[in-house]
Amino acid sequence: MSARLPSWAWVTGLTTGAIAVVAVLAVQADQGTKPTAAATSRPSASATADAKPSAEPREKKPAAVPADSGTGRRIVYSLDQKRVWLVDASDAARRSFTVWPGTVSPDPGSYTIGTRTEATTGSDGVAVEHIVYFAAKSGVSVAFSNAVDGSSPPPAAPDARTGGIRVTKADGQALWTFGTAGTPVRVVE
Repeated sequence: MSARLPSWAWVTGLTTGAIAVVAVLAVQADQGTKPTAAATSRPSASATADAKPSAEPREKKPAAVPADSGTGRRIVYSLDQKRVWLVDASDAARRSFTVWPGTVSPDPGSYTIGTRTEATTGSDGVAVEHIVYFAAKSGVSVAFSNAVDGSSPPPAAPDARTGGIRVTKADGQALWTFGTAGTPVRVVE
């Protein structure tokens, strides 16, 4: 004779199993484990060609920290590459990302983060956050920031004078955390 479980026991067992699966998936996501697709499920070349371009800068292979950018913990900004590196005390890049510079760029050289502002409206009229000021040129403040809505800036009018160096929302948060007052900023060509 077999014992029959009450219906609440089945529901409890199913709920416990579902919670265990969600916990395993959460741990995998936190550790960066990502599911992989079979090679046959990749989009064809024609599907890729029809895709709309993203406003987000794409990362391929992280670029090396410029050799002429100093040593120690610092933020490195390359004018030519339109790229920033967050470099730790051992001279290893902790993060690197592309940026959208304003129309006024700082001269190559060494700077220090002074003022930081949590949120304001940028000179382009967009709500920005994580504003990290480090230079001024011809009366224009130069700072890293990200749009609150995560958008990239529209192209500035040729006569506009903007010193904001816009980054993505995630990069803005990382830069805000890394770039405390007094952090060196090295601007290179």
